[in-house]
Amino acid sequence: MKLIIIRHGDPDYSIDSLTEKGWREAKLLSDRIAAMNVKAFYISPLGRAKDTASVTLNKMSREGRVLPWLREFDAPITDEQTGEERVPWDWLPAEWTKIREYYDKDLWYKTPVMQEGHVFEEARKVHEGLDDLLKEHGYEREGRLYRAVSPNNDTVVLFCHFGVECVMLEHLLGISPMILWHGFCAAPTSVTTLITEERRKGVAYFRMSSFGDISHLYAAGEEPAFMARFCETYDNMNERHD
Repeated sequence: MKLIIIRHGDPDYSIDSLTEKGWREAKLLSDRIAAMNVKAFYISPLGRAKDTASVTLNKMSREGRVLPWLREFDAPITDEQTGEERVPWDWLPAEWTKIREYYDKDLWYKTPVMQEGHVFEEARKVHEGLDDLLKEHGYEREGRLYRAVSPNNDTVVLFCHFGVECVMLEHLLGISPMILWHGFCAAPTSVTTLITEERRKGVAYFRMSSFGDISHLYAAGEEPAFMARFCETYDNMNERHD
């Protein structure tokens, strides 16, 4: 089974949709996905993901199923330095890297900040939603692996968001999401692919073959959006610092 996770196109958060560039990205993405034999599409309920998916679905004359847990990960925390509310995947490296627990897949959510924000409770909803979906497609979670109840070569596509994508990946791969949130970057319309490996009959593991692939943009000469990135050097004043 192939599990494809797609981040929405360049967003206009003010209207929860896409920028003009985002619509161009969605069109280029649709050309790529339409060439695949996709078993099923699943979509976040948020506008920017639904709009991104709509271009592909219209091209293929298909429909997708909206799943509430695919919305952007909703577990705000309180910044210890400023007292302001922020998302858990946007901390200064000088702050979160000092905390050893954030590198541990079993301890990252036990710090006071994460506990107060009920972050793991929200992550568990994503884990359970993903496991229920995979069970529908023949793979049932057992410990850290999946039992291949009905093994298959189907392709399933999820249109969603960066934050929740990393929560899914931490569950499938057994990695602290802090490493994924802060150490990886999935540009708008990027494609992440995981493929089951059933090396022993009935026992499957989801192995990631690519993360954040945007070759469809490069092939068309479309520069990737800067969204989700920060300044390459501090002196790049036209790029985001915070």
